[in-house]
Amino acid sequence: MKVQLYKPHPWHGIAIGEDCPKIVTAYIEMVPNDTVKYEIDKLSGYRKVDRPQKFSNYLPALYGFVPQTFCDEEVRAYSELMSGKKVSKGDGDPLDICVLTERNITSGDIILEAIPIGGFRMIDKNEADDKIIAVLKQDEIYGNLKDVSECPATLIDRLKHYFLTYKNIPSHANKAVEITQTYGAAEAHEVILRSMKDYNNKYKSHLEIGV
Repeated sequence: MKVQLYKPHPWHGIAIGEDCPKIVTAYIEMVPNDTVKYEIDKLSGYRKVDRPQKFSNYLPALYGFVPQTFCDEEVRAYSELMSGKKVSKGDGDPLDICVLTERNITSGDIILEAIPIGGFRMIDKNEADDKIIAVLKQDEIYGNLKDVSECPATLIDRLKHYFLTYKNIPSHANKAVEITQTYGAAEAHEVILRSMKDYNNKYKSHLEIGV
């Protein structure tokens, strides 16, 4: 077995998985009991504190991103096509993913195998900011789900409510963020493939030559 001597960068150094887009690797930044918002530092690869959670919003899933993905022109064009709205660009981040599991995973900075079953077509300040919804592979409760339509509606509503409100100041409506559609597994696969193409267009040649 080949031993990795150095910790790889979570975004650039971890493989997305041989069975992608049916099964993907997910890097988890946050878990439901986190009271601060963590995100990856793009330069160093370390997980950092982005900000304390301002209000009592509850994220009912593991949350992170799919390695070696990027939301740029391909993702933007698909968001615009499917939503019928003008989308200015991708959000410039790796593709976000929410992973459902019945297990109490208490800390982030981990990787796992996830099965995409759908997603939210989210537009934030006119930028494509899709959220893939997935289930933990071999999870006893959610692992057999094939499509987001099989999920309890209340769980999807909780996820949707979180993303629509977690930036809100009480008594101020958030008009910058909207979820135009909740889509199924087939569209989730298309978004993942497009985000991989965006990543390759942006980073692959630079990483291969060590830039």
